[in-house]
Amino acid sequence: MDNKTNLKRPTLFKDWFLNNRFTIFLLNILLFFLIIFLFEQISFILNPAWMFFCAILPPLLLALVQYYMMNPIVDFFEQKLKVPRTVTILVLFLLVLGALIWIINSLLPIIQNQVDALIKNWPNIWDTSVKTIQNLLHDPHLKGVKSNINSVIDSIEKTLFKSWQDTGTAALTNISSAVSVITMIFMTFMTLLTAPFVLFYMLKDGHQLNGYLTKFAPRRWQDSFSRLLHDINEAISAYIRGQITVAVWVGIIYAIGYNIIGLPYGSALAVLAAFMLLIPYFGTFIALIPVLIIASITSWGMLINVLIVFAIEQTIETRFISPIIVGNKMKMHPITTILLLIGASAVWGLWGVIFGIPIYAVVKIVVSRSFNYFKSVSRFYNDEDLFEIGKENQTKLDLGDKND
Repeated sequence: MDNKTNLKRPTLFKDWFLNNRFTIFLLNILLFFLIIFLFEQISFILNPAWMFFCAILPPLLLALVQYYMMNPIVDFFEQKLKVPRTVTILVLFLLVLGALIWIINSLLPIIQNQVDALIKNWPNIWDTSVKTIQNLLHDPHLKGVKSNINSVIDSIEKTLFKSWQDTGTAALTNISSAVSVITMIFMTFMTLLTAPFVLFYMLKDGHQLNGYLTKFAPRRWQDSFSRLLHDINEAISAYIRGQITVAVWVGIIYAIGYNIIGLPYGSALAVLAAFMLLIPYFGTFIALIPVLIIASITSWGMLINVLIVFAIEQTIETRFISPIIVGNKMKMHPITTILLLIGASAVWGLWGVIFGIPIYAVVKIVVSRSFNYFKSVSRFYNDEDLFEIGKENQTKLDLGDKND
């Protein structure tokens, strides 16, 4: 009898290790890092797979961006007007091809000439702006900040010189290697050649991908997995469509405004502003720096006109374009976005700035759904539910006692 009682009695090992939630949590963390360590040990197997992935990634990304821009149109014509997807896709391809031919023949020469002139004249523009600032510093009222501003200018010049030097060295290194140049040209050619074919089949069969992937999940998880894929797709599409559409409109507004006020290199600077808008928050102000420099050496009146154009563009963008096109679909707080961009740029550079937000959105959706599932099956949160039920029952009992 005593032996049976001792067998049923909980031991310290069970209480403090096997049934201890904190210990189980630490063991899960240990297993996670152990798996990462094991992957590191078999890097000789994973490296070829990573090289293969990097090779197919450029055409996939190029096709994916165009897919999210065109797919709503294809879906609309198929669902509302009963037009076959293949017909709509071919018509869209022809329209895009016509637009590209028009841009190459009409807009590209103008922008190219302005970009070439801007690159050629930029050293003179920078020297003139520095001399203008230094002349202003002779004002006795600015004597206290003169040394600080001079040190900032020297730091910027050294940084720019080093960047140009590093870029030139890298370019010469690549040029000296014929194999690297040929490989880069070949990869660019293959990307441009294969992306339209990938895009065609994405538009034709992409709407079936959710159902195809869902079949591989266990039957009891298929509905949840399908909703997860749908939410990820919606988040990525909202970001890509929103950013590109807003960037195009911003470029158009700046091009109109800069050409109206007669700003030199206005079209090239408008294109720069459109591209820099792909970097949230910071891109707009980075693109504004060369504009302010060029305007300041042109005339004070031009500087005022540029600031007016900037104010009008910001008003239109923040009050009309962004709320209508983007809205709050990403559901990210501005502080979260800024911190994410800073961290991603420190780790992955420019690629981190460009892809940080959509990757964060995907990870957020996966973690959120996984956490909700964990809450539904874990004793941690089941205890909380029982606690809440107990509180409700106690409240009812208290109210019953008061009524009595």
